[in-house]
Amino acid sequence: MKKFILLFSFTVAILFILQFDISIAQTLSGSERCAISKIQSNILSPANFTITPHNPFNITNYKLQIDLYDNFTTPFPKTYSAVETVTFRVDTALNSINLDAVNSSLEIDSVSLAAISFTHESDNLHIELDGTYNPGDTVDVKIYYRHLDVYDQAFYTGGGFVFTTTAPEGARKWFPCVDHPSDKATWDLTAKVPATVKLGSNGRLADSIKTADTIYYNWISRDPIATYLIVISANVDYNLDIVYWQNPQNPNDSIPVRFYWNPWENQTNLNNVETKIIPMMTYYSDMFGVYPFEKNGFATLNNLFPWAGMEHQTLISLCPNCWDELLVAHEFAHQWFGDLISPATWSDVWLNEGFATYCEALWYEYTNGYARYKQEINSQANYFLSSNPGWAIYNPEWAEVTPPIGTLYNYAIIYTKGSCVLHMLRYTLGDSLFFQVLKSYATDEQLMYKNAFTSDLVSKVNEVTGSDYSWFFDEWVYGPNFPYYHNTFLITETTPGWNVKFKAIQVQTNAGFFKMPIELQIDFSDGSDTLLTFMNDVNNQSFDFEFDKEPVDVQFDPNDNIVIKWASTNPVSVELSDGAPREFNLYQNYPNPFNPATTISYNIPVRTNVILKVYDVMGAEVKTLVNKEQPAGTYNVNFDATDLTSGVYFYKLHARSYVKTMKMILLR
Repeated sequence: MKKFILLFSFTVAILFILQFDISIAQTLSGSERCAISKIQSNILSPANFTITPHNPFNITNYKLQIDLYDNFTTPFPKTYSAVETVTFRVDTALNSINLDAVNSSLEIDSVSLAAISFTHESDNLHIELDGTYNPGDTVDVKIYYRHLDVYDQAFYTGGGFVFTTTAPEGARKWFPCVDHPSDKATWDLTAKVPATVKLGSNGRLADSIKTADTIYYNWISRDPIATYLIVISANVDYNLDIVYWQNPQNPNDSIPVRFYWNPWENQTNLNNVETKIIPMMTYYSDMFGVYPFEKNGFATLNNLFPWAGMEHQTLISLCPNCWDELLVAHEFAHQWFGDLISPATWSDVWLNEGFATYCEALWYEYTNGYARYKQEINSQANYFLSSNPGWAIYNPEWAEVTPPIGTLYNYAIIYTKGSCVLHMLRYTLGDSLFFQVLKSYATDEQLMYKNAFTSDLVSKVNEVTGSDYSWFFDEWVYGPNFPYYHNTFLITETTPGWNVKFKAIQVQTNAGFFKMPIELQIDFSDGSDTLLTFMNDVNNQSFDFEFDKEPVDVQFDPNDNIVIKWASTNPVSVELSDGAPREFNLYQNYPNPFNPATTISYNIPVRTNVILKVYDVMGAEVKTLVNKEQPAGTYNVNFDATDLTSGVYFYKLHARSYVKTMKMILLR
């Protein structure tokens, strides 16, 4: 269960955690730890990524021969030599190509095959070809290069480890490529290492040839991979366990799951994950389509990768001793959402992280029931509400310029809001249609092993449901923030029964109106209740309900399915003939929580002196809002807390003998 953080942004929380033992990080959810790892991976370097212009070619295969032999021994240098063959298909006639290759990391020595010359500057490798190639041609260029002995937060060595991790655009630091998720290619790696080393990568182990003190590992992925998901994980001390998953729909379909682990790690946790991965594969396969790759794998790394996990395709990287079930549930879900279907642009990254975070909650539901699922969703919603930076999930400018990594992988927006939006979509569609949408999306042959825009998900929802749900995504994905409900209701006795008038009111000023289905629970004097569901499609919309027994209370969204909201629902006092309220009343402020201003409303039925004050949690008076005689009426008072710190405050109304105190929360 995540802590409800009131005072710190996620980035500050990360810096705070960095001062403590890794065991503290392990108390976080899988999605939190995933976000930390991505943000921390580049926290020491500025983000200056730019999107490669739309290329007139499409890379179909990377074949890399890399000599890592010396990287496993003291002083663990970061330099290596490599030969890379890049195969590409021509889309528009060309006589040269451009690849991403960071100058401070890579030294290009020469080129051959169809390549006749090159220039390497400003992180761009420009290759002149031996002629003009036309659409449909397939071309090979060979690149001879070296990695420099620099720490670049993409290629890591130390303590007998060699590994890579490059999200979002660090692959260009260890091999020349088109470094964008929309350009997916197959992968063929041959790595030279000492005979004591176990080395894993994407795809299947095609061969491992031992010659004296050397092993040549050959890993081949039949399935295309986005460059940020290509990985090497190797260690002189790895233990290796392999378990097999049999596809229930095809018993002859046996998928190996490889576990690379450090000998000092917690065996109980490792055994739990090795046991749980089989039912997890079956469950996810039932929900999203059969596991789509030729293997799966996990590799724990060392303290150079200290925080969480990275969803490298078919070989997930984990922090040391991080055999945590929820972290595995998150990263493994990426094999469908992020790996099988990769984001078309970085504007669509929530299709990775929001979905994987939601899958954590689904795994809880599968193993512990709906109540545990909802507890996780509520926790995610609380984090978002306390940490919302105020921008939309989908930002079109990210398709052209990659934002700073702390923005791209903002935990509140991309992870928790993304997950909560999926929960609210489930509530809106109903379980049957919602899970049909997920499976249809993940098994769409136009998307599998390719890329998806957010608009593809919208189209899939509309296709499966037969209705237009664009409005839902316009509100929750393409627009920022969330609704502030300040609803009212009025219960009156009629002939021969009772009437409830409910008014749905949204008062947010930082977003437009949110159309949503609404649930109301009506409680009756005999102890019974009833649940009503209806669509709220305009603001200040009134609904009337007739009953043959006495209603005593109205509960808005009793199951908290509109999980991202601030809400209050207050009774409206019956007015006297002169329009004055019949009774004293102090209402919940709105919005609540607030930053920096909120509105406090109250009724007084007669002319009297009114005192309204604000206090801190120690009981000290903070501000007097009202201290004067007022005629009967309903009043709205603005409280501006610009000069106050985040925290809990109380406001107290004193009018004649009426005294009432209520709580409010200021969030920065």
